[in-house]
Amino acid sequence: MSVIKHKEQRVGVFIDTQNLYHSAKNLYKARVNFGAVLKEAVAGRQLIRALAYVVTTESGEEQNFFDALEKLGIEVRSKELQIFFGGAKKADWDVGLAVDAIVAAPKLDAVILATGDGDFIPLAQYLKMHSGCQVEVISFGKSASARLREEVDDFIDMDKDPKKFLIQNSSWRIPLVGGKKPVQQSEHKKKSNNGADTEKKKTKGS
Repeated sequence: MSVIKHKEQRVGVFIDTQNLYHSAKNLYKARVNFGAVLKEAVAGRQLIRALAYVVTTESGEEQNFFDALEKLGIEVRSKELQIFFGGAKKADWDVGLAVDAIVAAPKLDAVILATGDGDFIPLAQYLKMHSGCQVEVISFGKSASARLREEVDDFIDMDKDPKKFLIQNSSWRIPLVGGKKPVQQSEHKKKSNNGADTEKKKTKGS
């Protein structure tokens, strides 16, 4: 599915950082070039706002990554990684991203979600029904929710040209949250047995 994109359109980009990071790591053993993602998503239109949702840890090892995002003109929304008794970790930005997108929608012509997470299907449905915005998604097709792809007006599949969106070597790291699975395994495993299945092999802090 494709839609008309013209330079007068006002767009907002909402980046599910963990989802793209894990997908690139699992599929290509590489990191995401968020600058290339932003450029492809905007597609020459008027960028009103770009936000990335990230997690901070006590070690602060992710600070270089946050700085790199800000240099690209991407606002960083952060929250601390919660570590529970027994070692479980949690840092879920789904609700925050959804609320920001809904609040921003009246001032936008297109809402672009940089994620493949099927949890955002209700958000896409709501935006299309109530905001009148064009809803687009940019993600790695191999690890993206099939239902999310069907719900949006346009899906940009980064797997069609992965080198364009990847960085093989980089000094920055972001914390991995074990409680969040960015790859839609329940849907994807039925169709193929590609690199996305390595999500099961993740270890803490890797």
